[in-house]
Amino acid sequence: MKNILRPALVLFIALSIVIGLAYPLAVTGLAQAVFPRQANGSLVVGADGKPVGSELIGQLYADPKNFWGRPSATGDKPYNGLASGGSNLGPLNPALRDAVAERVKALREANPQQQVPVPIDLVTASGSGLDPHISPAAARYQVARVAKARNMPPEALEALIAAHTEQPWLGFLGEARVNVLELNMALNGPPLL
Repeated sequence: MKNILRPALVLFIALSIVIGLAYPLAVTGLAQAVFPRQANGSLVVGADGKPVGSELIGQLYADPKNFWGRPSATGDKPYNGLASGGSNLGPLNPALRDAVAERVKALREANPQQQVPVPIDLVTASGSGLDPHISPAAARYQVARVAKARNMPPEALEALIAAHTEQPWLGFLGEARVNVLELNMALNGPPLL
C-alpha cells in the first residue's frame, strides 16, 4: 500500500504546485508584462484619473444628452457582468417582438424628427447582453436628439462619431463600430466648438 500511496501523493502535490500555482502565476505575470491594460480589464479612465468603466462592457445611459447603447439582456441590473447572457428569446417569441416594439416606440418618441428605420442594434441585445458598441448608423440615428439636448450643431456630433468609429480588424474582419462609453466621454469632455 505504501508503494502506491507515496507516488500518488507526491504526484498530487507536484501537479498542484505546477498547475495550481506556478502556471497561473506565470500566465498572470506574462499578461501583466505584455498586455497590462487588457490584463487589468481594459479600464477607461476619466479626467480625474479614476476608472469610469471598461471598454469591454456597456453602460446604461438614459439622459437625452448622451448617446445610448444597445439594450442589456442581463435582467434587473443592466450591464451586470455577473448575469452575462442573451435573453434566449427566439425570433418568433411574442415576448421578444413586444420588447422590440416597446424599444422602437421609446426611440421614436425620443427622436421624433428621425424618419429612417431604427437601427436593429438599438432595439436588440447582443449575445452577452453587455456589448459596449453600437453601429455608426445607430450613433447617427441619435444625432438630432443629442444635438437638440445639448444645443450643438449636428455636424460637430457627426465629426465626433467619425473620430470614434473603429474600423473592422485588418479592414475586413468584423464591422465598423462605435464604443458608446468613449463617445460619451469625448462628448462630455472639453467643448467641441
